Amino acid sequence: MLKCRTVWKKLAPLARASSTVCRQNVRRAGLNNGRIPACVPAAHMSSGPGGGGGDNLKYALLVGATCVGGLAYGILTVKGDQKRFEERIAELESRPHRAATKATATEIQSEAPAAETAEAEAVPEATPSPEEPSAPPEAAAAPAETAESPPAEEAVIEASPEEAAPPAAAPVVEEEPPSPPEPPPAELSEPAPAVESVVNDPVILTEPAVAAEPPAAEPPEPQPQVEALSADSTPASTKVPTHAPYLLIGGGTASFAAARSIRARDPGAKVLIVTDEPNLPYMRPPLSKELWFSDDHSVTETLRFKQWNGKERSIYFQPPSFYINPEDLDSAENGGVAVLASKKVVHMDVRGNKVKLDDDTEISYDKCLIATGGIPRNLQVIERAGEEVKDRTTLFRKIEDFKALDKVSRNMSSITIVGGGFLGSELACALGRRATETGLEVIQMFPEKGNMGKVLPEYLSNWTTEKVKREGVKVISEALVKSVSFKEDKLEIQLKDGRLVKTDHIVAAVGLEPNVDLAKSAGLEVDSDFGGYRVNAELQARSNIWVAGDAACFYDIRLGRRRVEHHDHAVVSGRLAGENMTGASKPYWHQSMFWSDLGPDVGYEAIGIVDSSLPTVGVFAKATSKDTPKAATEKSGTGIRSESETEDTATSPVASTAPAPPTAQHRDDYGKGVIFYLRDKVVVGIILWNVFNRMPIARKIIKDGEEHADLNEVAKLFNIHED
Repeated sequence: MLKCRTVWKKLAPLARASSTVCRQNVRRAGLNNGRIPACVPAAHMSSGPGGGGGDNLKYALLVGATCVGGLAYGILTVKGDQKRFEERIAELESRPHRAATKATATEIQSEAPAAETAEAEAVPEATPSPEEPSAPPEAAAAPAETAESPPAEEAVIEASPEEAAPPAAAPVVEEEPPSPPEPPPAELSEPAPAVESVVNDPVILTEPAVAAEPPAAEPPEPQPQVEALSADSTPASTKVPTHAPYLLIGGGTASFAAARSIRARDPGAKVLIVTDEPNLPYMRPPLSKELWFSDDHSVTETLRFKQWNGKERSIYFQPPSFYINPEDLDSAENGGVAVLASKKVVHMDVRGNKVKLDDDTEISYDKCLIATGGIPRNLQVIERAGEEVKDRTTLFRKIEDFKALDKVSRNMSSITIVGGGFLGSELACALGRRATETGLEVIQMFPEKGNMGKVLPEYLSNWTTEKVKREGVKVISEALVKSVSFKEDKLEIQLKDGRLVKTDHIVAAVGLEPNVDLAKSAGLEVDSDFGGYRVNAELQARSNIWVAGDAACFYDIRLGRRRVEHHDHAVVSGRLAGENMTGASKPYWHQSMFWSDLGPDVGYEAIGIVDSSLPTVGVFAKATSKDTPKAATEKSGTGIRSESETEDTATSPVASTAPAPPTAQHRDDYGKGVIFYLRDKVVVGIILWNVFNRMPIARKIIKDGEEHADLNEVAKLFNIHED
């Protein structure tokens, strides 16, 4: 612009002189027009005497070229200033990100000399130590490019690339503007050119000591900070990624099975699990089974238990080191599985392919799995009761419920379990064992005539009820709760037949309600008969949305539309959903099994539709010491039986040659046997009573869907008559 101004000063007098001559010539021609009829030549624009037309043309071209050049120069100057301004703004915005992403590496670097670490942590403000050289003039002048002056208390120690080569290089103190609380998530995967560490926030290091290495000019590859992540909690400062190629809503068995299946088919997949629980994915069956039989009083803290086979394991599927931090998901070169704990998805935008969390954070996705599980049901009479009753009622589902009930069982004198299904009967037997040791009174009440009356035939239900009583449980059958109140430090349960039960605590085990909270915002269909999200045989609710686990109402190609609430179904459906999310397009044909143990001596496995309202045929035999859950797990080597059973297939089972006893001998002692559930003379469900490791055979019988004239012959396939 200075050059343009200088040129204009030189050309301005010439332009003014030319315009003056033009005006004089025009005026002179007008005055002489009346006296001289002859044609007068046109006036020439010139600063000199008349007749210099060529010079005037040169001056005009020169002025025009000057104007065009000045305009072009101005445009280029404005664009250059704008580009430098944008680069400077981007550089300012990336400084907090560089400090955040490289804090760990710089802290490790500064940990090598203990004296320097202690000094850095002791200084509340950024004052250079005597060992550190002062910043060079170039570094001090660099922040002067910005219009605002940064505060002095936000000093940052930075190792520049030039000083990174020698091992003994000292860091340079550079002042930075104050960093925002959270950098934009899009910048999380952007590498920073230097390693920075904020010294006014001391951090206790948990990484292995690698301070012998000099600081590198390029940042190291982000590593999962598993030392800072426990199995039952996640860091409070976890940053939420803005995008996940595979988003899994729910942190239960189905989500973990899907994540493992996705990674098996797509090793570089980036999977994000969002769960409202503070824990990493874990298995739920031990919460009502093996954990209660542990002799370790710290089992509520360790959550480790001995299986029936004597082997010890944790309820968590994988240790924290298996997962990566959510903030590292975008930059993970080989992908991984990240768990965003204590976050709940409250809204789902199917068209925009994104979800909103309870803190208004949004996450976009390419493919999504809904595995939200279910919510324990409660009795209406308890819901209508006062807070005193609700505070003394447990809805058993999560780790926190197990810990709370364990504490109650040690401090209270009486516990009443309402419900006679799988969960209620398992908890009754588990607490009954503690009752014999501590004098705890355990009461179980249910509206049926016997334990698991909706599943087992009446004769077997009655036998199970007697078994539960022998475990030290007071059983009240055909009990319909009318009201619950709190009087004189006791809960009073009034039954409809007039009976009154007093207790200290209530455990409601009356079923599960599928969690379909996202159905309204997502526009997904909920099945009116079975509940849950309605999906097809491939477990799809939309083109890029799948549902698995307890919340899925799927189409079984053999048994029709169903919804199943068992561990094995969560494993199988989650695995299938993960495969289909990676392009497999497989239908759900696998018949899931479930199992229940009434202590280490009595257990059963079931598959298909097991409903006591269906016709049943039972074939029993004498049991031996090998026919118990404990012996079965010792033989198979696993306590979670579905983990091994779901991988097996039955092709040509060999029938036993031993003679079969009469069908369904209604004896007082049912050692072991097979119960067939029929619909239109076709087997649709099978219970293996104290018969283990035979589930593939039962699965094949249901899959074939054939009529059987003599089920005694079919029972021989399970070898129940062999010792």
